[in-house]
Amino acid sequence: MREQFPFFKRHPDLVYLDSAATSQKPQAVLDALNDYYVDANANVHRGLYQLAYNTTEGYEAARGQVARFLNANQASEIVFTRGTTESLNLVASSFGPLVVREGDEILVSAAEHHSNFIPWQQLAATTGARFVVAPVTPLGETDPQALAKLITPKTKILAVAQVTNVAGGLVPVRQLADAVHANGGFVVVDGAQSAPHMPVDVQAMGADFFAFSGHKIYGPTGIGALYGRQALLERMPPVQFGGEMIDSVTDAQSTWAEVPLKFEAGTPNIAGAFGLAAAIEFLQAQDWSTVRAREDRLVRRLRAGLSATPGVTVYGSANSLGIVSFNLAGVHPHDLATFLDEQQIAVRAGHHCAQPLMARLGVPATVRASFGLYNTADDCDRLAAAVAAARGYFLGTD
Repeated sequence: MREQFPFFKRHPDLVYLDSAATSQKPQAVLDALNDYYVDANANVHRGLYQLAYNTTEGYEAARGQVARFLNANQASEIVFTRGTTESLNLVASSFGPLVVREGDEILVSAAEHHSNFIPWQQLAATTGARFVVAPVTPLGETDPQALAKLITPKTKILAVAQVTNVAGGLVPVRQLADAVHANGGFVVVDGAQSAPHMPVDVQAMGADFFAFSGHKIYGPTGIGALYGRQALLERMPPVQFGGEMIDSVTDAQSTWAEVPLKFEAGTPNIAGAFGLAAAIEFLQAQDWSTVRAREDRLVRRLRAGLSATPGVTVYGSANSLGIVSFNLAGVHPHDLATFLDEQQIAVRAGHHCAQPLMARLGVPATVRASFGLYNTADDCDRLAAAVAAARGYFLGTD
């Protein structure tokens, strides 16, 4: 698998364990980007010449591929965005004011990434709604039972990550969605960490909206997608204005293009869409059951290796999807990450855009190792050994 990623030919000794932040890119994605710029570079939905027509066809084919990847009903339910953050902000700023009023409730977990926390916090502040933050488990995972207990007829929006970005826990979205829908509310799912690790079926999970980023599923940066149920997208006003998203413009008024183009003002990331399509094709060629089993073995191996060092606290559960977050007592996570970098091990250290979660865990930050398709058992062993060596270096212990 590593041979399909040119990055590792340039960095053969690097242990890259930061795929939750961004994944490396297979040759197929790099080829798609190069082919677009060399052979298909034209704007979309505008030119009447053959090259522009062909490029538009390819761009819309990429939208259709995203729809199939998520099991959406139709391609028009897919809006291209810069990524998960922009998608969630789009829902909060366009759909949120349509359904949230003073006295209503917006429900999130304390384990959410800031991009699925702050937009709802701001929506509550501007509408007079109550922003309800559910507690997490002692290991830092979203607590489905705690969320379920807080769902009431006042719950207009539940915003939840299908897989959290610190502990990596899988949330049973369907159960929560059924409860929210029974009370007349809507469910917005952050899929940034689930899309790289498991098949996604927006219909089966009961999502009203689902967001993911291309660069986390082995695609380019600056491209992602928002799935929204067609009827909901049609109700929503655009939030950006200009070219591409209009139907007609006069001195008196303007009207908008049909969904999804009314949300895609200006020239889109065309190359990114071609690269995203290639990344999805690459992912869909994998055997998901094999991928899950392999990642599960890596997670368990790393957790066991880290736990063998005294003073290490590992967050989340052994069932986390591709993420292991931990701390070493007496050593700041930033110092530990710097030490690991000197051993050519790349991990993330910080609050991971989850400061409410860090507050509940009582720590300023954690170190996070996250897996991609290219990681190996040797990567786990090198990290575990380096953490043990760091303990001796910083604390003067064997």
